[in-house]
Amino acid sequence: EYGLYTAIVPCIIAALFGSSWHVMSGPTNANSLALFAMLSPLALAFSPAYIQLVLAVTVLVGVMQWLIGALRLGPLANFISPAALFGFTSGAAVLIAVYALPDLLGLPASAEHGAGAVLWHVTAMLSSLQPAALAVAGVTLATALLLRRLRPNWPYMLAGLVAGSVLAWVWSRFFSGAAPPLRTVGVIATPWPVFAIPSVSWSALSELLGLAFALTIVALGQSISIAKAVAARSGQRIDANREFRGQGLSNIVGGFFSSYVSCGSLNRSLPNLEAGARTPLAAVFSAVLLLVLVALSAPLLAQIPMAALAALLLLVAVSLLDFPRWTKLFALSRSEFAVALATLLATVSLRLEIAILLGTLLSLMTFLYRTSRPAMRTMGFDSRAPDRQFVVIADSNTPLQECPQLKLLRMEGEVYFGATQHVADTLHALRHAPRPQKHLLVMGKSMNFIDLAGAQLWEAELHARRAMGGDLYFHRPRPEVIQMWQTTGFTRLLGPEHQFSDKRSAIATIFKRLDPAICRQCSARIFEECRSVPGPGPLDAAPVTASPP
Repeated sequence: EYGLYTAIVPCIIAALFGSSWHVMSGPTNANSLALFAMLSPLALAFSPAYIQLVLAVTVLVGVMQWLIGALRLGPLANFISPAALFGFTSGAAVLIAVYALPDLLGLPASAEHGAGAVLWHVTAMLSSLQPAALAVAGVTLATALLLRRLRPNWPYMLAGLVAGSVLAWVWSRFFSGAAPPLRTVGVIATPWPVFAIPSVSWSALSELLGLAFALTIVALGQSISIAKAVAARSGQRIDANREFRGQGLSNIVGGFFSSYVSCGSLNRSLPNLEAGARTPLAAVFSAVLLLVLVALSAPLLAQIPMAALAALLLLVAVSLLDFPRWTKLFALSRSEFAVALATLLATVSLRLEIAILLGTLLSLMTFLYRTSRPAMRTMGFDSRAPDRQFVVIADSNTPLQECPQLKLLRMEGEVYFGATQHVADTLHALRHAPRPQKHLLVMGKSMNFIDLAGAQLWEAELHARRAMGGDLYFHRPRPEVIQMWQTTGFTRLLGPEHQFSDKRSAIATIFKRLDPAICRQCSARIFEECRSVPGPGPLDAAPVTASPP
């Protein structure tokens, strides 16, 4: 009943005030499962107190969404890790499968609401299961799965629901006897969404704020992902902040008109686009027509058995677990897999808002760990090529010699506070090698960003290099890096003659500062300038030049 209302009121509001032309809002699997899993421990599911909690959380989610859009914090949605969201959705799917078991087996509801308590209740009550409920659930599942296999474009879940409802009607009419009747949805009080102010105690409000925050993250992650997916097909540009304001307003209004948390629905948005919709009014007319349909079919909806609904919830839960995606995630990225798995376990065992925050935090920590170890690759010349291009020595199939006085190092990644220790350790190891190269030329075009800690690191390296009789140089540092150096005064310490726009002039300038005595004893002779110094090593017959920048 409330799901139908959610497909009407929020759909109209989001279409009129959002930014997407084609996204249709309404109830989604992830929101429905997450809301049920979050609130079941607080109140008996479907009870009047439970409904009031649902409506209050919906309004709170709407307020948070609207504030995110109004404060132009839409880009924060980019920090919601897909792996964390996937793990959270999978964990909610596990919870909903557990909570659906009593209805699936025709058992009374558990007095306690934790997942472990529900499983214990089902195990203890197995001897009292209703064969009729199990049969209805089995027929519902079998019909839905068979139709999904044979006719994937048909509404297989609706067909399964009809088959289960017909079996329940036949059972109650001809075979029920002294057996307890099967529970059904019951009469829908009114097909029209009713205005009502959610009634919850102030003491429960603090409890609901955390849940609303977690649901806001889930809803925003879904909304912006679906909006972008639909926009990619339609060619429209999405305004994330306006989309969040529209979604927030739809939940605020929906919470006062018998609707629960809604967001963009891919299952409704893509058919809307493919049907030829060109403006948001398509979603408005769709919602109005649905309202008429509900008003005409309310008596039929009342006959739906709860066992059939539980079977469909189980089917949805298994689909949301998405085992092929887990396998693919494990093969592609072990760290992302670990984040998703940790979020799933936290969702099943901890409070739901803690689980989504934990997943997001783990994702950020994983990202920070990866960026805290920027690649620092030793460069050399490929003597086999006529133009002797710079190459990474470690990637060369044949050993390449290095200049005993000048280290060529390519810096790849950001040097910020989290990465300075790794960079400092690497530079320290280069300075304290058995035969250290006193001069260091850093290829900096891939060093995109440095912060104050990074600027201080290079200043310390400059002092260390000059103290050992060498120097520090940079090739093509990026404008953002130069700006930070100018702000901190490092440019003045380094000197403009230590920054080069091309490799040829860099090597030509640095070569004049090398120790000629060492050059005369050197057999590497890798630079073009080495020709001017007599020494024991043969020079390449081919012209010896550095590649253009």
